[in-house]
Amino acid sequence: MRRRLRATWGDAVARRGELVDPTSVSALAAYGSGSLVGIAAYAIRCDRCEVVAIETFPTGRALMAAVAQAARVAGCTRLWLVTTNDNTDALGFYQRLGLDLVAVRLGAVDAARRDLKPQIPELGVRGIPIRHEIELEGPVASGQDQEVP
Repeated sequence: MRRRLRATWGDAVARRGELVDPTSVSALAAYGSGSLVGIAAYAIRCDRCEVVAIETFPTGRALMAAVAQAARVAGCTRLWLVTTNDNTDALGFYQRLGLDLVAVRLGAVDAARRDLKPQIPELGVRGIPIRHEIELEGPVASGQDQEVP
């Protein structure tokens, strides 16, 4: 998992004007047919759980449900994460899971690229300039039978 997180995210994830090492926080892995098919790195911070990095392949819903379960066990009431303006698939996915947009930090990725992590590409997969951070947050579901936060 550490190798995969490093290969995808490098030494750190830049968000909110700081760097977070995704290998220094808790992580969950999903396997299918004996192969790694997803990773979610998360950090419990008081009563909130931050999804620091997620690489989902076809397992995003199951991984987010597992993170929500870990958050509930730790006593968290809120789940939050930061993504970028170019990540349109993720924005839809997180909103379908019940997370709401709570902040847009205009130019935050440009600043992170300049000040923290020059390796951040300027363009996303679909050619959309990566410039802004978008923060989403929602309640951690209280019922064990709920699939998503």
